[in-house]
Amino acid sequence: MPNDAGHPAGVELATPSPDTKAAPAGYPGGFRRRTADPSVDGMNVIEVSNLRKRYRDRLAVDDVSFTVKEGEIFGVLGPNGAGKTTTVECVAGLRTPDSGTVKVLGGLSGTRLKEQLGVQLQSSALPAKIKVWEALDLYASFYRTPADWGTLMRRVGLADRRNTFYGNLSGGQRQRLSIALALVGNPRVAILDELTTGLDPQARRDTWGLIEQVRADGVTIVLVTHFMEEAERLCDRLALIDAGKVIAVDSPAGLVARVDQPVRVGFRPSRPFHDAVLTDLPEVGEVRHEAGRIEVTGTGDLLLAITTALSSAQVVPGDLRLERATLDDAFLALTGKKITV
Repeated sequence: MPNDAGHPAGVELATPSPDTKAAPAGYPGGFRRRTADPSVDGMNVIEVSNLRKRYRDRLAVDDVSFTVKEGEIFGVLGPNGAGKTTTVECVAGLRTPDSGTVKVLGGLSGTRLKEQLGVQLQSSALPAKIKVWEALDLYASFYRTPADWGTLMRRVGLADRRNTFYGNLSGGQRQRLSIALALVGNPRVAILDELTTGLDPQARRDTWGLIEQVRADGVTIVLVTHFMEEAERLCDRLALIDAGKVIAVDSPAGLVARVDQPVRVGFRPSRPFHDAVLTDLPEVGEVRHEAGRIEVTGTGDLLLAITTALSSAQVVPGDLRLERATLDDAFLALTGKKITV
């Protein structure tokens, strides 16, 4: 497993070479597709129970528990300073918890765990004068059965930067290289910490697409983030962490469903109609008229109910807008605070 610079500890280095290794047979992506490991307990690849970690007078992680299922993207979401990074560093073995248990891949440890766990840390860097291919070849040499780094380099969109020095890469390109270095060991699980912080919107979305591709290849991903949009887009389930505690674990939709907030639909009708067309619907709570627009609040599948009723009344809803509770609203409802970016 890599250390703060991504290097696995206690592994003898091989001499880098510009020649790539042959890709695993039958697998064009540079990785070998993973199959279920019978040593893994059920479908959980990570089990964290009652984890605690203190730094002097500050309790960074306070009785944290969660599980990560094989093949999912599991998000750890919370504001800066909430204990997210400390939690995943304990999972990765980079920090020793004061109490509690961490079980990864059925209880693997030592070299066996390092070969199956890839880590991209929030703060990491390479020598400014190392080239992209040199970094990938060097990291691949740490593992007995690495991915084909040449294919991996092309896949993350760095083939045209093969001979570029790390110090000359853009922020987005450095993040892509970080992902590649976390994956070059062919891990079963990858931990990615604040992957898109500091990236422009387009680079962020490109990185999201890459993460979805990696998950499609069978790699379980633990994604640490404070971006709501990122969590909603990528994560199957989320652990909301605040002040070192897990507030809730659920799917993004499940967390949003906990918010007691009505759905709102607004539109401009193509012609006048009686409010009863909408107020008679069981989903509708209130109908208001405002500057030529109609605002409807209610519950359930409000949008479908409204559009069906309007169609029957031969009314076309123009400038139709749907507003519902968001993950931001869920975090505010569960913690009493908002995450500021």
